[in-house]
Amino acid sequence: MDYVDQMNASMGLKGVINIAVVLVFIGFSWWALQELKLEAILKRPRSAAAKTLQIFLSIALGYQVARFVIDYLDWSTWFSKMF
Repeated sequence: MDYVDQMNASMGLKGVINIAVVLVFIGFSWWALQELKLEAILKRPRSAAAKTLQIFLSIALGYQVARFVIDYLDWSTWFSKMF
């Protein structure tokens, strides 16, 4: 395998790992948001709009936490190139 093929395979694997990490953290966010008392904030907490809001909050929070973890792991690999 030449260098380009190795690079493409590496990028593909990293993409799959990033997708998996994001999905895991969206799941964690969904689980954590179940503890919020949305009844106190929303007019109709059992409505479809309320569930959609909870899904969007889970995606936004999970994505941000996952990006932090992915970036942190990337940054930590840069240290090996310093020495």
